[in-house]
Order: sequence, then structure tokens, then C-alpha cells
Amino acid sequence: MRVHVVSDVHGAAEALARAGQGADALVCLGDLVLFLDYADHSRGIFPDLFGVENADRMVELRTARRFEDARRLDARLWSGIDRHDAIETAVRKQYAELFAAFPNPTYATYGNVDIPDLWPEYAGPGTTVLDGATAEIGGRVFGFVGGGLRTAMRTPYEVGEEEYAAKVAALGPVDVLCSHIPPAIPELCYDTTARRFERGSQALLDAVRDVQPKYALFGHVHQPLVARTRVGRTECVNVGHFNHTRTPWVLEW
Repeated sequence: MRVHVVSDVHGAAEALARAGQGADALVCLGDLVLFLDYADHSRGIFPDLFGVENADRMVELRTARRFEDARRLDARLWSGIDRHDAIETAVRKQYAELFAAFPNPTYATYGNVDIPDLWPEYAGPGTTVLDGATAEIGGRVFGFVGGGLRTAMRTPYEVGEEEYAAKVAALGPVDVLCSHIPPAIPELCYDTTARRFERGSQALLDAVRDVQPKYALFGHVHQPLVARTRVGRTECVNVGHFNHTRTPWVLEW
């Protein structure tokens, strides 16, 4: 059995269409939407609406963790614009291309920048969407936990720690634990380019320690200090920033 795993697609529809080649199934760990590309500030919903100069400034403020200044800039730029309608229109365009690129079968969960309410409109019959639920793939049980925890970034799909922990607990024993964000292990959560810690989940780490799945797979941190580590018998793996690598992580058994 061969499964390809991707995360942090961020608009890379053409590469996504090739990601399942040679695999029995594709697993996607979320963040399909590209709102603002921190490596190329000309790409994404934000620069399309407000230009590259404002995108440069927004990245500068967020990287410096000047979130109040970033919010003031954001409020000024969005003044007089229906934010909800503008973002939804742009996200729908991206989702139409991205979901059409998914191979059959695909098992997917949400990232923190995704909008779960829109997914049912675009997920075809070959795409199974899971969040706090399991699926059997090739005789192994895969558990999926989507979204992220609340941060100062205020991305679209962030939830409280109790709600997130309840989704993790609902999985029970699994062979492969799939999530968008990593377990709360500092070296897995630190982004070396952004120079900050992203939020990891203590509930995920507790599940890894208690259940000891063979693998814990995740993304979210684009340039982690450490891409993989072991907790007991569990191999914890950041499957990579697909928008950058254009290459899926491969799981075989």
C-alpha cells in the first residue's frame, strides 16, 4: 500500500493534480487556500486585492509580531469593502480549482486558513472530509483532526483548546494520527524563517504518548527547526510545505 500525504497546499493546484500519481490514496492535511505567500508577496488573495507593497508591509509587521499594527493596517485597507464577500469569492475560485485536482480517493481535513463551511460544495464523491473522525485505508486506521488553535493571527478555522481536545479524544486508538498542526513539541513548532513558535497541541501530544500510533503526521510549520522526531514508538513527521516542495510525503506498508 502506498499513500501520499500533503499539507499546506496554498493554491498549488497544478502540483496537487500530480500529487497522487503512483499512490493508492492521497491524504491532505489542509491549508488549501493561499491568502498571502510569505515567500512571494505577489501571490494570494491579499496582494490581488491590495497590491504587493501592502503585502510587503503586512508580512513585515506580522513577522515582527506587531499584531496590533498589522490589524490597524488591515482595518484601513478593508475600509469600505465587504470583507466577507470579497474573501469568499476569492476562496471559492481557489477551491474550485483545488478540489478538482484531488485524485480518487482523497482523505482530507481542514487547515487553519480553510473555510470548512464551503468544503461540502466542492468535495466530490472521491474526496472524504474528516475532522475528529477516522477512516480505514489499506487496513490501517487513520485519525484526522483539522484546524488550529486560537492565535493572534485570527485565521479562519481556529478553535479553543477544549474543542480541539474533544476532536482528538473522539478518534480513539489509531495507527496513523493526522492533523494540520503539530503536537506541542517545541522543535516541531518553531518556524526558522518566520522566527516564531507556531501553536502546537498538547492534546495531540498526549494522544501520541497514550495511544502510540505508528505515525503522527502534520504540517502547518513551513520551515520547522526539526521535521521529525520520535515519541516512544511514534514517528512524528512534518510532511512538508507542499506549496514550496511540490512533492508529497510517501507512506508505504
